[in-house]
Amino acid sequence: SCSMKLNPGQNDAVHYVSGPCLVLAGAGSGKTRVIINKIAYLVQKCGYQARNIAAVTFTNKAAREMKERVAQSMGRKEARGLWISTFHTLGLEIIKREYKVVGLKPGFSLFDDQDTLALLKELTEKEFDGDKDLLRMLMTAISNWKGDLVIPERARKTAKDEQSQLFALLYQRYAQHMKAYNALDFDDLILLPTLLLRHNQEVRERWQKRIQYLLVDEYQDTNTSQYELVKLLVGERARFTVVGDDDQSIYSWRGAKPQNLVLLGKDFPTLKLIKLEQNYRSSQRILR
Repeated sequence: SCSMKLNPGQNDAVHYVSGPCLVLAGAGSGKTRVIINKIAYLVQKCGYQARNIAAVTFTNKAAREMKERVAQSMGRKEARGLWISTFHTLGLEIIKREYKVVGLKPGFSLFDDQDTLALLKELTEKEFDGDKDLLRMLMTAISNWKGDLVIPERARKTAKDEQSQLFALLYQRYAQHMKAYNALDFDDLILLPTLLLRHNQEVRERWQKRIQYLLVDEYQDTNTSQYELVKLLVGERARFTVVGDDDQSIYSWRGAKPQNLVLLGKDFPTLKLIKLEQNYRSSQRILR
């Protein structure tokens, strides 16, 4: 349970709140427990309001479980207002409150993969003639561009070969239609808030004031735009804890952008690194 005594590594990770913190941990070393306990510590001992703390994870299931555990550990009343969600839900929340600045009209809609595929099929009738493989490739290319914060104009400028040029043109066509539909796809939920915070100081300051402490789980899975969003939300004060999975990765990190771990140290020179060595799920110390 959450109230289990913390080992020294977990204890350090929970109580280090004065600057940026990276917690590296293998499976079964109690990463989530660190986040749960740290949230409680911030509220109960460090004078943070629950509503000024956000915890971000990768799946709705993980977010639900974390909400449940926080409520058990702190009590529902104390946990009220705390923001625990996926990256995409956080992005959606920012867009909902800032939709005018982003250039959306009220009541915008969300496209899922099927909607996107159907629209792209329609828009590429002439070029692809319904070829499923090309459509999938295009869809992936657009998703990757958005994940790397590349807007259509830049994609067209940097496209080298003929296929990239065509894909970039179709990406632009897709973006124009989405705007006309007043619609967003899944990747826009990160892309739009990130670009908005990057270019609009007033909005950036508003969200930095709202989220005064940020915790990120499964940090090794972040891509460029998610990393950038984290950076813009924490700003100069850099009050955050990211927890990364160091399992099976003595040689290399799995996940989207392993270099985000290296970047973290460069972007935040005062970063404190804490390694959780102890494993609770197996008797032998797998992580030497």
